[in-house]
Amino acid sequence: MRLRIISSKEEIDKVDPAEELVHLTFRPSNTDVVALIKACPNLLVVHIPSSYKKTMSKSATMFLSANNIKLLAGDLRGHRKDVDQYYTVSDAAISEILDHQKNGLHRDEIVRKACRNSRLSPDLINHIIDINSERLNI
Repeated sequence: MRLRIISSKEEIDKVDPAEELVHLTFRPSNTDVVALIKACPNLLVVHIPSSYKKTMSKSATMFLSANNIKLLAGDLRGHRKDVDQYYTVSDAAISEILDHQKNGLHRDEIVRKACRNSRLSPDLINHIIDINSERLNI
């Protein structure tokens, strides 16, 4: 699973239209959200820092929701965009979450353990749980 890092409003027009998951390092305005949805018609997830989610406009949030795009909060710790424009969730982290699901652990316990081990945000872990559940009927 890869998230495309977008660190400025100017980058929105340069994003590959096939992107499904993006992380914004800035607080998007309503026009930024519209531009992002136009630039990426297959967009499924927008991941932003927690502090930005709290102050994001309700209309931008509703516009994402109306287009079936999840808004997730959290940071991508330790990632340097100058090295790679994508943040990759490790296969080991995804496997750990899947193993916990198969073993019947409660969602809250999976999130707690995966946060500690992988340092992913709770929202992103919950998204991975949802994907696993859909794909494998867990």
